[in-house]
Amino acid sequence: MTKDFNFTIKSIRFDEDYTPSDGTRITTNFANLARGESRRENLRNALRMIDNRCNSLAQWDNPESDRYAVELDIISVELDIEGKGDSFPAIEMLQTTILDRKTDARLEGIVGNNFSSYVRDYDFSVVLSEHNRERVGFSIPDDFGDLHGKLFKCFVDSDAYKARFRKLPVICLSVSDRKVYHRTTNQHPVLGFEYQPNETSLTEQYFRKMGLGVRYFMPPGSVAPFAFYFFGDLLLDYTDLELIGTIATMETFQKIYRPEIYNANSAAGECFHPSLKNDDHSLTRIVYDREERTRLASEQGRFAEEHFIKPYRAILNEWSAQYAL
Repeated sequence: MTKDFNFTIKSIRFDEDYTPSDGTRITTNFANLARGESRRENLRNALRMIDNRCNSLAQWDNPESDRYAVELDIISVELDIEGKGDSFPAIEMLQTTILDRKTDARLEGIVGNNFSSYVRDYDFSVVLSEHNRERVGFSIPDDFGDLHGKLFKCFVDSDAYKARFRKLPVICLSVSDRKVYHRTTNQHPVLGFEYQPNETSLTEQYFRKMGLGVRYFMPPGSVAPFAFYFFGDLLLDYTDLELIGTIATMETFQKIYRPEIYNANSAAGECFHPSLKNDDHSLTRIVYDREERTRLASEQGRFAEEHFIKPYRAILNEWSAQYAL
């Protein structure tokens, strides 16, 4: 019988006045926008893009394309290993709420969307790097992602999660530029055409250990498919508006951070090979430093190692060994 860890959930509104907290990974999409001299303009433009995309997808009973707005809350999950009040910033996600201006109703959207984790930084930037440092050829440790996956599933199954959220999370990520995606005949009215990758990936394997399956869809009006990671049934468990809130939010972020793929000037065809070297794309008015994000991911991995993995290694190893996958 494993001892449950203590999770505390906090939230802060993501709007044009947002300032990242000390525990936020500064490479996280929403935190990266809120830095520098243009932070307020960046945030205002991004939020406007999200609302416009939401209304372009929710066209029914929306003749002026202005009926809906998407409100975003940053969900921060703190993990207390020993129950002594010493918490580590374990996970950050986004919660969408759809504001219906016609009825003044606020409709709870999906939690997840963006996914941020110091332990994931540790796995990819520290563990994987050290494992392959003196090896010939690339390989993956047998237990790679096990701890992170168990911690995530423990959180989703916790009383703290169930008391706060009605439905299980959906995480929406960009597609890999290392794979080829083929369009199928399966089409959803909001998610659009489904795509199938030619092979699995390390990211898919990693998220599978978190209990998440994946499907790839290109929504109407989008130019590339997205990876939707989910529990249960993605197409049946969520309403159209809930899915629209996630698409609008994450497509906006990807247009900013992956314009070569998601703000390309031509849409993906039946066979799609994403490329970050695609010159035929447009830029948003929001600029970010991609090289800085890569460098900081390594620093954040070391932060997790020093402040979480090393101090609690014995407890985590014992807990992980007993926790059922």
